[in-house]
Amino acid sequence: MKRTANLWLIIAIIGFCLLPWHVVEDGFWSFSWVTNIGYVESSSALILMLVYGKFWFWPTALAFAFVATCLATVSNPVTRAKMIASSALFGLVCTAFQGLVIVRDGPRFFTDILNFTSINEGQIGFGAGAMVTLVALLFILTTGVSAMGKGRGDAFVIGLIGLIIALVGVFVFFPVAHILIRAFENKDGTYSLIHFIPRLFSSDIWGLGCFAGGTCGPAINSVILATMTGAGTTTLGLAFALIFTRTQFFAKPLLRVLTVIPIITPPFVIGLALILLFGRTGAVTQLFADMFGIEKSRWIYGFSGVYLAQMLSFTPIAFLVLIGVVEGVSPSMEEASQTLDADRWQTFRYVSLPLMRPGLANAFLLGFIESLADFGNPLILGGNTNYLSTDIFFAIVGSVADPAKAAILAISLLMLTLGAFLVQRRWVGTKSYATVTGKADSGQHAALSPAVKAACYATALPWAIFTAIVYIMIFYGSLVKLWGYDNSFTFDHYLQAFSIDFSNGIRWTGSAWDSYFTTLTIATISAPLTAIVGLSTAYLLIRQNFAGKSAFEFSTMLSFAIPGTVIGVSYVMAFNFPPIELTGTSIILIIVFVFRNMPVGVRGGIAAMSQLDKSLDEASITCGANSFTTLRRVIAPLLGPAMIAALTYSFVRAVTSVSAVIFLVSARHNMATSFIVGRVEHGEFGIAIAYSAVLILTMLTIIILLQLAVGKRQLRRTDRVEQSA
Repeated sequence: MKRTANLWLIIAIIGFCLLPWHVVEDGFWSFSWVTNIGYVESSSALILMLVYGKFWFWPTALAFAFVATCLATVSNPVTRAKMIASSALFGLVCTAFQGLVIVRDGPRFFTDILNFTSINEGQIGFGAGAMVTLVALLFILTTGVSAMGKGRGDAFVIGLIGLIIALVGVFVFFPVAHILIRAFENKDGTYSLIHFIPRLFSSDIWGLGCFAGGTCGPAINSVILATMTGAGTTTLGLAFALIFTRTQFFAKPLLRVLTVIPIITPPFVIGLALILLFGRTGAVTQLFADMFGIEKSRWIYGFSGVYLAQMLSFTPIAFLVLIGVVEGVSPSMEEASQTLDADRWQTFRYVSLPLMRPGLANAFLLGFIESLADFGNPLILGGNTNYLSTDIFFAIVGSVADPAKAAILAISLLMLTLGAFLVQRRWVGTKSYATVTGKADSGQHAALSPAVKAACYATALPWAIFTAIVYIMIFYGSLVKLWGYDNSFTFDHYLQAFSIDFSNGIRWTGSAWDSYFTTLTIATISAPLTAIVGLSTAYLLIRQNFAGKSAFEFSTMLSFAIPGTVIGVSYVMAFNFPPIELTGTSIILIIVFVFRNMPVGVRGGIAAMSQLDKSLDEASITCGANSFTTLRRVIAPLLGPAMIAALTYSFVRAVTSVSAVIFLVSARHNMATSFIVGRVEHGEFGIAIAYSAVLILTMLTIIILLQLAVGKRQLRRTDRVEQSA
């Protein structure tokens, strides 16, 4: 403990004394601050404190002195650990407090008390020096807590818990609090709890009129839609997973493409394709009107259309979660069932299916929450039906902006998410679902009964055909001048967006290249970070016990439950001024993708890790490995499907996300979806569809490379006799 604390103390002192404390205008990696180290904007905290009289840095410096003194003089390990943890916590609180209170224009709070010249000059946001100092103080704190005997004295586990709590607190709770606090705001600008409760449970939100021939409130509409979407996507995802793992279907590669391709498509493109197929003048509508005399209607605009689009969009999520779970069911248990004279249906019903319960629950939860938070599909196809996500959007950007109403609706959405989370936990219960124990397992999975196989084929194959038709129409639409009006073939849309000039070297002259390269760069950075944070969180939730574990688990789902529009607005409100100034940078886009998509890695990791017996960890620790080595050498190699799911989903969501980034893009860092939305607003549908087609092909290629790079989890190995033969 002493060596680790000394190391982090040295890092903290480097950040405090040598690195620029505030944001550097040209960026840290330009190193322009090295030559301007004497200027206030580029100075370290030590220089700001001693030369410029910024006295609010003294508490942080005192925290370093306390830690160093304790390490050098206190001999009792427990006493030393308590004093180190207390000193580090003091430094963290003081540093964060001064950053929150003192902004560009001086003190934000306590203006009557904090009326000093140096404070009135204000300060800009935290930079590299502050970040290094705060991280080092955090790990000094967790090192002291582990030395006190908490968490079985495991410094790695306590440090990981502290890091994730800090990240979730800063990048989820902190920005969301900025907008949710507006729910208590009255029209006169004051805040009141008395008016909050009636507005939260208003009939305008929770009305049940649709059950009496009228209209329901947006919350009820969202619940009905989310329940149907969660059940439907879980059913389809399980059918596809069983076909892949338990049948000899001849077209598995093609089927795999069709199950993944919807999540790599901007949501409004699916909505546009459905309109052009089933709208009043759509191709299918026109065909049925001509052949069967069926009257043209606008059924696609409303609940049915949104449900169909969400089923197309979110079935792949359920499939990516469930395929790893179905693969993880132990063949030996199925063979034991058949040995006891159970037929294939009984084996599936009483052995295989119950062992898949965590995966089914997590798949439903993800589908339910995705449906609640979906913005693009209800916006395009919602018609006159109101949903929480779109109502929040219009409350923020409508003709009469009402942030308080948007906050009330967001809290309603959080209540629904919490309810789904609690129901899911109750259904899964506390039973053991471990099937991967580390013992040799050379059996084969039990074949599906004829009835189950027929049901899977009857469910999945028509849906796959329908998906193929939708995407054929999308690619067809990118090759015609104006879909539905002038269907003559042309490549003009691709040339306008992605032309290249070779006359004087290589010049990317197409209008879409800048946003294309920016999008791929940001997605490539954010995807592995999302997978690491998500799977690390899942490891803590499944393998560790600590106080507040349930609250910790729900907090990781918070960003997933809130519509992307609210996340984007809250990030602008929170990170547009000190202490953390990120708006207009690429960093804020990376951060919003990491913490917006982290729950997929968490839920997928929980589903996969629930099947890994804890004896694997115990055997590794018995052999002398610590928790970090066990996680890296034993658990991580068995999480191939979960890793693929987290990497794939986080990458494609970073590429296709619309609502979360619409307020965060800038002229320097424009995203593909923002570019596409701009083309749609200007009526350039051909370019928008062509750009979407290029994104689909790009992400398909990257997904295949991810699958090859990560590999497949091997749960069985052949007998030694077979190996020798």
